[in-house]
This record gives sequence, C-alpha cells and structure tokens, in this order.
Amino acid sequence: MDRFEYVNATSVAEALAQLGDGREAKAGGVDLLDRMKEGLSSPKRIVNLRTIPGLDGVDIDTAGLRIGPLVTLAALAAHKPLREHYRAISDAALTAATPQIRNMATAGGNLLQRPRCWYFRNRDVDCLRKGGSSCFAQDGANRYHAIFGNDICAMVYPSALAVPLTAFDAVLDLTSASGVRQVPISAFFVTPETDPTRETDLRPNEILTAIRVPAPRPGTRSAYFKQKEKESADWPLADVAVVLEISDGVARRASVVLGAVAAKPWRSTAVEQELTGRRVTDAVARRAAAAAVTKAKPLAGNGYKVAVLETIIRRTILEAAS
Repeated sequence: MDRFEYVNATSVAEALAQLGDGREAKAGGVDLLDRMKEGLSSPKRIVNLRTIPGLDGVDIDTAGLRIGPLVTLAALAAHKPLREHYRAISDAALTAATPQIRNMATAGGNLLQRPRCWYFRNRDVDCLRKGGSSCFAQDGANRYHAIFGNDICAMVYPSALAVPLTAFDAVLDLTSASGVRQVPISAFFVTPETDPTRETDLRPNEILTAIRVPAPRPGTRSAYFKQKEKESADWPLADVAVVLEISDGVARRASVVLGAVAAKPWRSTAVEQELTGRRVTDAVARRAAAAAVTKAKPLAGNGYKVAVLETIIRRTILEAAS
C-alpha cells in the first residue's frame, strides 16, 4: 500500500472539510482496507469517522427507527427493541460476515461497500465498473453473479442490510456542506443502465449521517433469510426480506426484496401482488415464489440461483406470516 495521511474527525463538519479528491472516509474500514490491499484504492488521506460522537446510536420511538451509520452490526443484532419491531433488519445484521467483522463493521459501511465481483476486485482486469468497455462476468466465471438486470453489468449488490432496509422503505440522510438531503433507499442505488461505475447516489464530499425507517403499521411482521454455500464467513447466494402487514389473517400489504441477485436490492412486485389480499398459506407462498423468478435471466454458470431463490422466498414468506 502507498503512504497516506490519517485524520480523526471529531465532527461531521470537520470530516466534510477534510474530504476531497484522493481522500476517502472510513468507518469500520473493512471494505476500504480490502480495496487498498487489492490495489483498487490508494487514498492520499483517510478521514476516520469513528471518532465523531453521536453517529453510533439506535433509537426507536413512535415516529420510527433511526440507525446511526457508525453503529456496528453486532450492536444492531443485539438490540432487543430492534428485533421486536424490525426483526428482518436484526437478522440481516446477525447473519452478516463473522462475529469478528460484525464487531467492527458498521451499518453505513455495510450499505456503502463496493462490489465483491472477482473481476472488479482484480487490479489487472479493466472491467466495465472500473471504466473499461466490458463486463467479463457475462461470458466468464459468473457462478455468484446477477440473474436480474444483468444485461450491462452482472455484479450483485453486496450489502445485507440494504435488503430489509429497502423492504421497510428506509430513508437515508446524506450530509454535505450544503446541508442534509433525504433520499428514499429505493432511489439511492444506481443501476448499470444509469452509470456502470457507481453503485449508489452518494455524491463526492457527502457523508451518510442517518438511516431512518418509518414506524411499522399495526400487524406488521417481517423475516429475513440468507442462503450461503457454507454457514460461516460466506457471501450469500441469495437473500430475501419479507415485510407483511397482516389483519384478520390476511396480508393487507406486502413488501418483498431480493438480494445477491441484481446490481441493487431487487423489489419483487410480482410476489407482493400474489400475497396482497390473501391468507398466507403454503400454496399461496409457493405461487408467489414461482412468480418472483419468471423473469429471471440466469447466466451460463448461475442457473442454480433460480431454484435456490424460489425456495427461500417461500420459506421467508411463511416465516414472516407465522
């Protein structure tokens, strides 16, 4: 790695003043350190955000949930009120990475990490996401790549928290020297059709300062499930978040988001339509799961994801409804 300056910011304003060309912000630093080791990032200055007070809390009240971007995944997983009211978010934090990484990685860092595609992570491959002309995964080794929206770039968005946060309609506070802009998480992710070199709408010299989730309506239940090749220290083959609003045994509202299958958390309106207005039985869950994968376009090496995804969608629907 190249030499760099290291600054401990003590306020958001100070952190913003320290950012600029060739400088990067650090929270837990897991992804940044990986990219530096891989030769993908060589910042001249690293601005440490962990020394900023007030950005590491979890608050729940009648208005909803506020997650500070510096709260660790371990703290999220251990927060009992969070688990009671927003179980899918709690489970996503609990099942991410390893205990050691969860004690270090932050909610904001989990949302903002770069893709884990092996072509992107290889310093010697000039892929589309690094400004090249081709996505090598489309015709190359693509076992872990996208089965939706993969016509331009086949990477999958790596964040576990992004899946349930999208299902819960979270809103992000993005702070710059000009003030705070609030962006619905559904509008935060940048698809390859818009810009294949970016994953999010976080602008230069902007910091994520809060994650806000509306208060759940009465009868709301949620579940999250991640399917991996092995139980520990593995990225998901697919993951699913389901949020149901149930009244008199009927799903009055459904929100279903799929992860690790597209360049952004993939909201499945087909599943939501199958569930809304119906009692959630095994038969209904099976029909909904089947509807989710009808428009999947697997690549040569990842067709197995279709069956895996269909199965875990059904299981997660039934778990949320139980």
